[in-house]
Amino acid sequence: MVTHPTITPSDRIRSLGDRRAASGLESRAALRTAAKTLRPDCKVRGKTVVITGANTGIGFQAARQLAAAGATIVLACRHPGRMADAARAIRSEHAGATIDEVTIDLGSLRSVEAAANIITDRHPHVDALINNAGMTGGPGWQTLDGVESCFGINHLGHFALTGLLLDRLLAAPEARIVSVSSTAHRFARLDLQDWPHPRIDGIYRTYAASKLANLLFAHHLHRRITAAGVSLRSIACQPGWVATKLLSSRPRDVRHRASGAALRAIGAFIAQPPEAGARALLLAAAADVLSGTYLGPTRWWRTRGPIGPERPSDGARDIDAARQLWDLSVELSGINFALLAEPAG
Repeated sequence: MVTHPTITPSDRIRSLGDRRAASGLESRAALRTAAKTLRPDCKVRGKTVVITGANTGIGFQAARQLAAAGATIVLACRHPGRMADAARAIRSEHAGATIDEVTIDLGSLRSVEAAANIITDRHPHVDALINNAGMTGGPGWQTLDGVESCFGINHLGHFALTGLLLDRLLAAPEARIVSVSSTAHRFARLDLQDWPHPRIDGIYRTYAASKLANLLFAHHLHRRITAAGVSLRSIACQPGWVATKLLSSRPRDVRHRASGAALRAIGAFIAQPPEAGARALLLAAAADVLSGTYLGPTRWWRTRGPIGPERPSDGARDIDAARQLWDLSVELSGINFALLAEPAG
């Protein structure tokens, strides 16, 4: 079982921005400088970074670049074979890389708990948790816990993993929790009755709803961190339009094939490679970014370009909805984040 340390006054932050919601970055110039490259001597050297879905796409690219910068990387992936291939690929490029491999199925809360226990046993602290893994699912798909697959894997599994690793995050100075959302959240309908058993029809709409849930979680987590005064940061990001398998697969349901074909056609013109898409994750994990910030590409309708602060949709900033989603997630997962106070009001 995971044990929780006592929070003492020395654990509390008294620096600028600790008692208010972040409106942006401490320095946009610093962000632009950090965006150019992650050098081997950057601040992640010697730190432990857990990345879900790190065997492919932007998760793999983030793991690869952070390992090159000297971080200890914990790959947390569902498929052990593909995870091992990813670890070998990183080690072949960077012989001195420190890579750990932990199997996790975010669609099973039992698997999430087992993975969290392994990480806790192996690592005394976690400096960054990048909640990256995601899927689009299909009509009627459910997790092993009986909730809609996008909601269960993209949000609920990460909610539980974050709560179970909270003590290891608190054991690290200025640790951060990175929630990977998507610009698709802007197309989601904010209706709490759509979670965890949505009435909405369409695999892309359920995906968008799960990405909205990622942002509601990240921002409410930031509010709880601020209320507790602990040295954590909750940072959200979106990678832009990336040429990965996530939204490029052909839906099995004929009703969604036309929209899938349209997405692939658009992506052929504007999608960026995973190396570029990983930039938002890297900055969220390593740059001097305030808790509560949302990062994403700043050009081409937020699909590509330099990374900067972004304003989420109005629905993603709905405090009441975030609190209700949090309560629902606690009820479904059994993880209550007891170390973080509920914000007043």
